[in-house]
Amino acid sequence: MPATGKTTDRYSKSRQAFTRARAVMPGGVSSPVRAFQAVGGQPVFVKSAQGAVVTDLDGHNYYDYILSYGPLILGHAAEHVLAAVSKTARKGTSFGMPTELETELAELIISALPAVARIRFVSSGTEATMSAIRLARAFTGRPGIIKCTGCYHGHSDALLVQAGSGATTLGVPSSPGVPPAITSHTLLVPFNDLEAVERVLTQTSGGTSGGGGVAAMIVEPIAGNMGTVPPAAGYLAGLRSLCDRHGALLIFDEVMSGFRVAWGGAQNLYGIQPDLTCLGKTIGGGLPCAAYGGRADIMQLVAPEGPVYQAGTLSGNPLAMAAGLATLESLQDPAAYARLEQAAASLEAGLKEAALAVGVPLTVQRVGSMITPFFSPDPVRNYEEALKCDTRTFGAFFQALLDRGIMVPPSQFETWFLSTAHDQGVMDATLSAVKEAFAQLAAVQ
Repeated sequence: MPATGKTTDRYSKSRQAFTRARAVMPGGVSSPVRAFQAVGGQPVFVKSAQGAVVTDLDGHNYYDYILSYGPLILGHAAEHVLAAVSKTARKGTSFGMPTELETELAELIISALPAVARIRFVSSGTEATMSAIRLARAFTGRPGIIKCTGCYHGHSDALLVQAGSGATTLGVPSSPGVPPAITSHTLLVPFNDLEAVERVLTQTSGGTSGGGGVAAMIVEPIAGNMGTVPPAAGYLAGLRSLCDRHGALLIFDEVMSGFRVAWGGAQNLYGIQPDLTCLGKTIGGGLPCAAYGGRADIMQLVAPEGPVYQAGTLSGNPLAMAAGLATLESLQDPAAYARLEQAAASLEAGLKEAALAVGVPLTVQRVGSMITPFFSPDPVRNYEEALKCDTRTFGAFFQALLDRGIMVPPSQFETWFLSTAHDQGVMDATLSAVKEAFAQLAAVQ
């Protein structure tokens, strides 16, 4: 059971580890959100994990709602996933040559996604989205890309663009080192705003059909990197129609939602087929793995079959293929998604009830096992509305949960995830901690 209560030296070993890490790594971490800067304090260093529980260097246990930011849909160290990886590792960890495991995982993914006829494996979501954009530009002969403010599609130059206002706002680089000339082809629109997309497509085509300079629109069908924001009714269907009308491709970035919210992902859940799909996280079962795929006539342009170049030494490595196969095979059992839905619905209801009981304004948004409690009295439909949330109160809530043995993402703008290991006992303990945390918040307000 996760430990509760606060002690003087509760995080002493993690603090020592962080000091050591900062001497050799920028910010002491390998990815920025891990540094806890959005919630204050210093990061907890993990020693091990099993099922729904992570254990830190100081020996404290936490029920985990980060789950490596989504891949661990079966929980930490699932026995059959470990067995598959171990069996495969004994035969070799990487070859730089084809294996049948790649074909088997490709066949399984394609069987689940009617929109995907061919697929190419890569090692990260950034590689998948970057490659899909290059492919879309090659297929259409156009340079422009539409993306939504607040939707994160990896850190490639063309997509590393922060929020902006206005339907045709040109992309302004959100990081030094990204030349403005590269992001000048990235056009920003608010999530859930079809009119803004239509204006961009019309303006770039000079008011005529054909799409002008827009090669594709890339979108998270369920936004997850501003917190969980579902698509409004008709939004995804509207995007499909607009892209068809203007000759632009529709790219679904399902790195987060793919096989997480349903078998196959959001496109199966909502019944909308994109031209290209980017996958990651769940399809690797916790190992580095991602992919992009889509229509055969588009994918045939990828080298060596076509002229669009993309390569990777560790792409399709056997360990990731084995972990992905073991994970997806487990998810073929409908009972897996039923367990996820039951646990996530319980968490959603418990968060709402606990906040209401003490008068803390909270909006909880969920799709399947993706969920975010927004510290706002109003629904969040896009990034601009997400930015209005009370991040100070979220930070206090985060710390209150951490001290009670609950680990959630250290940012108001990150999605929480559940796994099949989050059983009723885990949910009962979690909701007890949630009630105490909200009572603590109310007491100091």
